[in-house]
This record gives sequence, C-alpha cells and structure tokens, in this order.
Amino acid sequence: MDALNDHDLEKLNDKDKAELRLFLNNESQKARVQSTVHSLTDMCFKKCITSNIKQGKLDKTEEGCMANCADRFLDTSALTMKHLQGLRQG
Repeated sequence: MDALNDHDLEKLNDKDKAELRLFLNNESQKARVQSTVHSLTDMCFKKCITSNIKQGKLDKTEEGCMANCADRFLDTSALTMKHLQGLRQG
C-alpha cells in the first residue's frame, strides 16, 4: 500500500480530513500506550525476576515485586504528567 501524499490529502473533504486526523491521533495514542507498557514490563521484569521460571509462574516475592513496581511506575507517570500540565498552564 502506498503512503498518502499531499495530492491525495487535497482530495479529501473537511469531514474526511477530520476523521483521518482523529484516526491518526488515536493510533498515535495506542502506540504511546504500547510503548509505555513495554517499558514497564521490561523494567519491572529486570528488577523483580531473579530466579529461573520453571513452572510458568512467579514466586510470591517476585509477584509482589512486579505488582509494586507496576504501581510505582504508574504513580510516577501520573505525577510527571500532572507536573508537566502544571508547567504548561503556569
């Protein structure tokens, strides 16, 4: 499939352009969420998984560490976003 070029975009009416912008924005948000989940998983796995997983599940310590790591990651992300929004408004 060929990429859209400016000539193709000029053929769209305003409604189609708005729908395309919305679609691209949604896809961009999905990509950011997926990237965040990947970073979270990678970081927490490296931090918490210290044994060889032989039975397909984590031991109790690793399980608790993963849950805590994910919670702290999300808390930090939320605080960072709140701080950045404050900077933009102030």
